[in-house]
Amino acid sequence: MAKVYTTEELIEILASEHQACLRGQRLNLSATPYIGNTAVDRWLNPEAMQRFSAYQDFKSAVHRYQQEHDVSGVVWRTLTLHGDTLDYPQVHDRLIALDRDLRTLHRAKPEMMAFWERATASMDLYLSVNQGKEYQRISSDDVRLIDRRTEWANLWKWENDTFLEVVLQLGWGQPHEAAYRRGSLVSGSEYVHGVRSG
Repeated sequence: MAKVYTTEELIEILASEHQACLRGQRLNLSATPYIGNTAVDRWLNPEAMQRFSAYQDFKSAVHRYQQEHDVSGVVWRTLTLHGDTLDYPQVHDRLIALDRDLRTLHRAKPEMMAFWERATASMDLYLSVNQGKEYQRISSDDVRLIDRRTEWANLWKWENDTFLEVVLQLGWGQPHEAAYRRGSLVSGSEYVHGVRSG
């Protein structure tokens, strides 16, 4: 029986292939490097488009491998805020979520939301709108309403001595598609930013 690669091995393979594509060691020569608009096409780099296409093709092959061999896309993360620590599942940004991964994310969501509420109780909350170009002030009740119509959650933080921002992604469908599709029926997400008050 052939060896089946683990989640961690697939992440390493994709990272290595990404670097090879960036260095120009992989090209998809059949990729059309132009979009058909002369005003835009003159600024496009054909080799860069071929590198990008080569990596996307390879990543799609890895996603098919995940499905065929039932290799999870979930990695576990740890986040600490105000002395409170949460271990939570996240689908790696280079992999897809299997059905069982989506169930894992769904089961973890209540604990993640409770952690978010504790961590941001004294913070100002803003909803990312207009493709992340603008932010609308919202309340924790608004966040709960968004939470009810989503399937999974994700968390990040940016912090230094004078700044703290905690981002809550509430999504549905495939996480790797949800980051780019706002309001799609199949996959999408909303981003809520918690920042120190004032």
